Formats: sequence, C-alpha cells, structure tokens
Amino acid sequence: MGSATGGHRLTAFVPVTGGRTLAVCLHQALYAAREAIDYRRATGGMDAFDGAVEAGVSHELTEALVALVRGTEGARIAVEWAPAAGVPEGCAPSAEPVEFSPGDLPVLREASARYLREEPAVPVRITGSVVRMRRSGPRGEGTVRLRVLAGADVPNVRVTLDEEAYRIAGHAHLVGLPVRVQGRLESRGGFRRLTGAHGVVPVQVDDAERDRLMKSLQENAGIAAFFEEACGGDGEDCGD
Repeated sequence: MGSATGGHRLTAFVPVTGGRTLAVCLHQALYAAREAIDYRRATGGMDAFDGAVEAGVSHELTEALVALVRGTEGARIAVEWAPAAGVPEGCAPSAEPVEFSPGDLPVLREASARYLREEPAVPVRITGSVVRMRRSGPRGEGTVRLRVLAGADVPNVRVTLDEEAYRIAGHAHLVGLPVRVQGRLESRGGFRRLTGAHGVVPVQVDDAERDRLMKSLQENAGIAAFFEEACGGDGEDCGD
C-alpha cells in the first residue's frame, strides 16, 4: 500500500499460511468501503455501509483509512497474490488498486461515527481465554469476560452464559484452555458484548500454548479475581 503518485510506497508481505485469509478479508473490505463511499456521494444515503459490515467494513477500518489519507493527496492500496499459491477463491487474478482521496474523509468520518453509534450486530464464533467470571449467587447464569484470541477484531467481550455454559467456561479456565462460543456481537461504544451466546466448548491447545495462556492470565490477576461471586453483582463492572 502507498500514497498517491509522487508519494512514498510501502509494501507488506504476508505469509500464505495464516496470513492469506486476513489479506482476502482486507481486500474485500477495502472494495466494500470504496463502494459505500461512492453510494453515499451518489445518493446521500449511508445504507451501503450497513451491508458493508458483512464484507469487513467497521469503525476500526474507517478510522484506519482516515489516518492513512489525512494530510496526503490520497492513498492507493493494492493486493497481489503469490503466483505459487494461486488466486484465493472468490478473488480476481488481478485487480485495480483501491483509491481513497481527501474528498472521502467527510464520508469516512461520518461512517466511523455511525458505526460506533449504530453498528449492527453480526453473527460470530469467538475463541477466547476467560479472564473474569461473575454471577450473583452460587447457581444460575453469570457474566464472563473473554480476551479474544480469534473470531472478532476486538480485544475483549462480555458474555452472559446460562448455568451449564458458565460451568464449562469455569472448568476450561481452571485447566488453562480457551473456549469457543457463538452469538451476535453487539456494539456499545464499539463491539463489546456477545448476545444469544450458545455452543460453549473448550478448545484444545498444545501444552506449550496452554502454559503460555496460564502464565499470561496469572500475571494480570490473581485466581480469586476470576470467580467473583459477590451477591448483587451484575457483571457490568468487569471493565474493558
């Protein structure tokens, strides 16, 4: 990626293994953002930014584009695929760079503020390590805070779990395993809360990764902090 003609160029190489999926998502999100901006200019409506969420457009992406374009004459972003690995499914062998100009900044800022305020909930499957648990009594549903490892571009989410799912999450934490959970990621000042949570299962990791997770969690808080069972707590003070 780089700035417009006469500017500087930056090339980022991404490994095929583990990095290609990210590159494809970025590629699709950039084109969706460009199309949504054009739609806003042509019709005055912001509806296209709602549909663009499924392609990966978000508050974070629009903010990143604002930072990239601000103070420049424009930016062009291109993605090229390694010949040896072939072209990913659903992608063109070659595509024109996506261009953003200073004239796009007002729309990008408007979209960014709109996402922060109204970004629609999206279905996700998140893998995360349990960093805090809280419920109002020894039984019943409880609130769990997860440090997100995969599945969503946010650092932490809060999830309300029924009694059985809460128990599974607690046991997974005690043996140093992350959990996988499905639900809808909702925005409250950004994507923070998972609603309709279901399918909570522990995720097997190798011993080295489990030890790393356990060490990381223990460095950030004592074991007692993970199981706050104080009566009257609603989990909202778990903090981001």
